[in-house]
Amino acid sequence: MAPFEPAALPELLPVFYRRLFPHGAYGRWLGYGGVEKNYFQLREFSFTLRDDVYVRFQSFGSPQELEKELQRTNPYKIDIGAVYSHRPNQHNTVHLGAFQPVEKELVFDIDMTDYDDVRTCCSSADICSKCWTLMTIAVRVIDRALVEDLGMKHRLWVYSGRRGVHCWVCDDAVRKWSPALRAAAVEYLSLVKGGAETVKKVNLSEPVHPFIRRSVNVVEKYFEAYALQGQDVLGSPERWDKVLALVPEEHRELLQSEFPKKRDSVQRWELLKGRMERTRRAAGSGKGTACYADWEIMLQYCFPRLDINVSKGIGHLLKSPFSVHPKTGRISVPLDLQRLDDFDPFAVPTIRSAHQAGGGGSPAVGSPPHAALPCSSLCQELDEAGDDAEQEDSEETEPKRRMRDYRRTQLAPYVKAFEQFLEEMERARRGERLWRSGERWGSRRSQLLFIAY
Repeated sequence: MAPFEPAALPELLPVFYRRLFPHGAYGRWLGYGGVEKNYFQLREFSFTLRDDVYVRFQSFGSPQELEKELQRTNPYKIDIGAVYSHRPNQHNTVHLGAFQPVEKELVFDIDMTDYDDVRTCCSSADICSKCWTLMTIAVRVIDRALVEDLGMKHRLWVYSGRRGVHCWVCDDAVRKWSPALRAAAVEYLSLVKGGAETVKKVNLSEPVHPFIRRSVNVVEKYFEAYALQGQDVLGSPERWDKVLALVPEEHRELLQSEFPKKRDSVQRWELLKGRMERTRRAAGSGKGTACYADWEIMLQYCFPRLDINVSKGIGHLLKSPFSVHPKTGRISVPLDLQRLDDFDPFAVPTIRSAHQAGGGGSPAVGSPPHAALPCSSLCQELDEAGDDAEQEDSEETEPKRRMRDYRRTQLAPYVKAFEQFLEEMERARRGERLWRSGERWGSRRSQLLFIAY
C-alpha cells in the first residue's frame, strides 16, 4: 500500500467525522452517566486544525454539540483535558485564579522513543514488529499492577496511532485524585530511573518488592523471543559489553571470558542467568550475597518507561481515542487485552484503510480487532457504498446510517471493544447505585424500627 499522504486529510476528515467517528459511544464515555450536573460541559477539548492551528479550552453543552463542531471544523487531532471548575470556553471571563482543573482520568503515556537506548532495530519515531513487543510488555505490566496492586477497575488502553500506547483509568474515585496521589502511583510503577548518562538504571536489593517480582514474571515470558532473538542483545562483543556493564565486577570477568565460547545470545543469557540464580540459592542458605543482575537487565531492557508529568498533572492534555494521527493516518483505536499479543500497529485502520464494502464483503463485527485485512481507500469506497445504500433506503436516520457505515469497515471491532468497555463501566455504576440505595434503605429501616420500639 502507498504511504499515507497528509495532504489528503482535508478531503478525508469530513467523511470520517460525518460517517465513521463513534459519536454516541464517545459521548457516553465522557458523560459518565451524568454523575454530576454539567460534567460534560466542564470538560476541556483541544483541536489541532489545518496548518497546525492549535485551539485550546473548547467545551460543549452536550455530546451532540461536540459532534456538530467536529463535523464543522474537521480537526486533524483531538486532545482531551480535565474537567474544570468553570466551562473552559468561558475561562477568560472568570476571575483570575478561580478557573482550575478539578478532576480527570488518571492517564499514562508510553512512547517508544523512550526505549532508544535499549532497542537495536529502530530509533526515534520508527517502530517495527520486533520492538513493538515493548509496548505489549508495558501494557501487561502496568495493567496487572493497576488491577491487582492498586485496585483499579476501569482501564481503557488505546494505541496512539504511531509509536506508543495510552491508558485512561476511569474509576470514579481515581478521577478525583490530587496531583500528589497521581505522582505517587507513577512512582510506584517506575523502576527505570536516570538519564542518558546513567549506565545502570535499575537497582534491586533485598527484600525485593512483590511488585518487582510479579513484573519480572511478566517480562520473562517475552524476554527470550524479544531481547535474545529479536534484538540479539548478546549477539556481538559490542552488545554484550553493554549488558555486562550492568553486572557487578565480581561476576563480569568470568562472563566476559565465557561468552565468546557460546553460540548465540540465548546460550550466553543462560550462562549469566544461571550464575545469578546460584548466588540467590547460596544467599538463601546463608552463604554470600544474592545478586539480581539478570532481573535488573531484563527490567532495564523491557520495563515500562512512564512520563510522570503526563500522569500527575490534572490539566495535562492527552490525545483522544479515535483521533486520526495526522502523519500516519492511523486511528487511535482501543486495545483488546484478550488479544493484545496479536496486535499489529501496521494493521490498524487508517483513514484510507480497508473498507470491505462492495466486492470484498464486510468484516464480521465480532472478528478479532487485531487481524490484518486488505487495504483500499476507506472514505472513497465508503461514499460509494453509502450512495448505493441511500438510494435503497432514503428514509434511514443519520445515527442509524452512521452505525451501519462504521460496521462496514475495519473500525467495527474496535468500536465494539470500546462499547464493551463502556457497558462494563455502566454496569458497575448501576450496581454501585443499587448497593447505596439498599444501604440507605437499611439504615432508614433500622431507624424506623428503633422509633417504633
